Parts: sequence; C-alpha cells; structure tokens
Amino acid sequence: MSKKTKNTKEVDVVLIGAGIMSATLGTLINELSPDIKIEILERLDVVAAESSDAWNNAGTGHSALCELNYTPQQADGSVKIDKAISIAEQFEVSKQFWTYLVDKGVITKPEDFIRSVPHMSAVFGEKDIDFLRKRYDALSKNNLFKGMEYTEDKAVLNEWIPLMMKGRPADDKIAATKMILGTDVNFGALTRDLVQHLDAKDNITLHLTQEVRDIERNDNGTWELEVKDLKTGEKRTINAKFVFIGAGGHSLLLLEKSGIPESKGYGGFPVGGQWLRCVNEGVIKDHNAKVYGKASIGAPPMSVPHLDTRYIDGKQALLFGPYAGFSTKFLKQGSYFDLPASIKLSNIKPMLSVGRDNMDLTKYLISEVMKSPKDKLDALKQFMPTAKLEDWKIEVAGQRVQVIKKDAKHGGVLEFGTEVVSAADGSIAALLGASPGASTSVAIMIKLLKRCFPERAKADEYRKKLREMIPSHGQSLNDNVELCEATRKRTHTALKLENFKD
Repeated sequence: MSKKTKNTKEVDVVLIGAGIMSATLGTLINELSPDIKIEILERLDVVAAESSDAWNNAGTGHSALCELNYTPQQADGSVKIDKAISIAEQFEVSKQFWTYLVDKGVITKPEDFIRSVPHMSAVFGEKDIDFLRKRYDALSKNNLFKGMEYTEDKAVLNEWIPLMMKGRPADDKIAATKMILGTDVNFGALTRDLVQHLDAKDNITLHLTQEVRDIERNDNGTWELEVKDLKTGEKRTINAKFVFIGAGGHSLLLLEKSGIPESKGYGGFPVGGQWLRCVNEGVIKDHNAKVYGKASIGAPPMSVPHLDTRYIDGKQALLFGPYAGFSTKFLKQGSYFDLPASIKLSNIKPMLSVGRDNMDLTKYLISEVMKSPKDKLDALKQFMPTAKLEDWKIEVAGQRVQVIKKDAKHGGVLEFGTEVVSAADGSIAALLGASPGASTSVAIMIKLLKRCFPERAKADEYRKKLREMIPSHGQSLNDNVELCEATRKRTHTALKLENFKD
C-alpha cells in the first residue's frame, strides 16, 4: 500500500549510491534514453567516497592478466581459465565505453583516471612456480592474453622488478609473468567525471547527504522511497518506476527492506582491509608494475598480496597489501550494527552454514587482525627483501561485503565476486559483492539493463546505440584476432595508454 503524499516526487529512475556502479548505469541510461528522469541519492557529502575512492580499492584494471585467483588449479593439476577469459572480455567492454565517452567529450582527460602499468604475477617456491608455468601455458594461447611473457631468469627479473630482486638471496626460487597491456584505474576520479556530467543534465538530479530509510512497493508496481536529509533532518518521499541499489556493502540492507522474494536467503560477510603505503619517493620510483602473488590459505580474493604502482591525483604511489580484517560494518563509514541488522530468518541458515564451512577464513581473518606492524613488514619482505618499516605507513582500505547465498547441498555458500539481484518484474535491482566489480561495471550494467528493461533492450534503436558505444557488442574478442587487436589499438589510443603493440 502506498503512503504517497502531495510532496512525493515522481521520477523514472532512482540510483542509490553515487559510486562507480550508479555512475555507470546512469550514464548508460542517459545515452540510451536521454529523456528519462533520474534521481541519484548519496548518504555522504561527497561522490565516490566509499569503495570507489582510489585509496579504498586496488585500482587495478581487473582483466585477469595478473590475478591468480581467477585461474584456480584443479585437482588434476590443470589450470581453469574460463573465468579469466570472461573477466578479460568484460574489461575490454569497459575500455570501449570509456573510449566512446572520450570521443563524445564526456571525459576530457582520460589520463586523470587511467594509466598504463604492467600487470605481473610473481610466485615463490617450486610448487607455485609449476602452477604459474601451467597458467602461462594455458592463457598465452588465447587472443586476450597474447603477448604474455614468462620467466624464471634472474637477469630478466632484475629488469622487470628491480625493487623486488634487490637483496634477494641468490637461491630464492621465483618466477613471474608480465603483460604490458595492464592498467591502473582511479575509479574515484572516473566516477566524479561521470556524475558531474549527469548532474549537469536538466532531467538528472544529484542529492548528497540523502539516506534512504525505507523502500516499499506501491500498488501499481512502482516504488516509494523514504529519504532523510542527514544535514537538516528533513524527510521526503520519492516515487520511482525503477530503483537501482548500488550502495556498496549497504546494498544488502536496502535490498532486504524492499521485501522482494528474490532477496530471501542472501547474507553478507564483511571484510575490512589495510594497506602499507610507501612514503619514500626513491622507493616509489624504483617500481613500475602491479605485481600479484598467491593468496594465503583461507584468504578472500580481495586479500591477494600485491605490490602495486598507483597513480592518484596525478602522482605516482606505491602500496602493498591489502591486509584483511574483520568489522561488523558494511561500509567504511557505516555502523557496527550493520551485520546484526542484516540477519533475518530467511538468511540465518545460509550464514551459519558459511560460518561452519569456512573456518580457514575465520582463522585467517583473526590472524590478520592480530598482526603487528612488524608482522605486516615481514609479509612485505617476501616481495621486497630490503623493505624498512620507516618507509611505510598504514592506510585503511575500503570495506567489502562478500555475498552469502542459499545452497541446496551446503545450506549456504560464500561467493567471491559480484552478483545482481533483481525483482521478477525488473523494477528493482541491487548489486552485491566486490571484486572485480568496478572494472567490469559496464558489462554488468548492460546485462542489468537487458534484464530490467527487456522491451527497450529489444528495440532496434537501443541495439544500434549499444553497438555505437560498444562496437564489439555480441562478439568475442578472444575468438577474433583481428577484432581484438583493432579494438585494443582504438581504445588504448583514445585513452592515451602507451602500452599497445601491434
């Protein structure tokens, strides 16, 4: 039943959260249907301050070039690469959309958000070297991974990663792969560009310090949102035909408020994190790569260790980590009551089942929380033997909420990745989960549009516009050598990336 009043604002679309997901979806909707009225609601007083902020995420253009957790080793010793290929394809979609926005003038300085940084994987010891060699053999045969290099040669490694090789014992067993096509992405800067462009439109409004307190379905199938201004305390209602919940870790709580049957059984497991941030300019300049290692047993994918060249606000930076931690908050600026508030009768069984079946993760998180600065330095020293504590400071990373969902066999399973949950009629959708979300945001949102606006998605005009924005739409770059190379050449030129070779 609607509580609609005379003061209820009527809009077509409400986007909850002013992060990369809402910014991407809003931009796609506006390009495909410029007349649609959109309201963007953000509970903080700035855009992109949570997971999309540059200091709150890895900044890796996640394309599976270096992330070992996307290529798990099977019981027979083989390496499974289908997820890596899928993620690589999706990142190419993002680059095509960003290229379209550069060509259109929406983005004027791509170097403010994306830079060329080689992507590397580095492993230590015979067992992991054997895995990396098999991974290289499997991936390098594919178009999307063409040009990947592999070496165990210390002389080559000294050229690739001098900072990691300096002071390393001569008998250390180390191997690495390298892809020069890698990128560093400042998703905060990108989000701010997109939201600024949207906010300038007459039919789109951005509201900061606006918290959605309740979501209720009206009798006619639309949605009524109760919104509170956190500065003034004033409350208002908005009536929307479509609602997207892109509020990071807070999305689960808002999805539960909607009451849609599809939300039943979903839970969330929050994982916090910290970085070691280098403060020695000389050390920072000696490293130019994103080097990913293997995760510890029980570690979530977001905790895969990496020594990471970043470009933030035009300045080169160097991070190592992240070190995982546990908090009951679902957002960095959230509440310690977030986790308890998310527990419902419909999801308590899956959540208990996940707790029972993931003791390795629990032990890992406890050990991470207990680590002293010296312990954190010891972990860094595997990557950088000459590391000194005085050259690094602790930086608190963003908060992530991993998806828990019902499972017939186990009762509940912990999902690593992103998942869209939507109502049967497509009138409301929420994005849950974490990495590689931001990097694959364009592909995720195109899929969401097809699910939630099926009639529009079938229209010839819609499909023509989609192909204009994503020229390879509906085709596999991995299966087409010429298309893959032409697409990368075009996008890397437009985005001012200097790492593409014919």
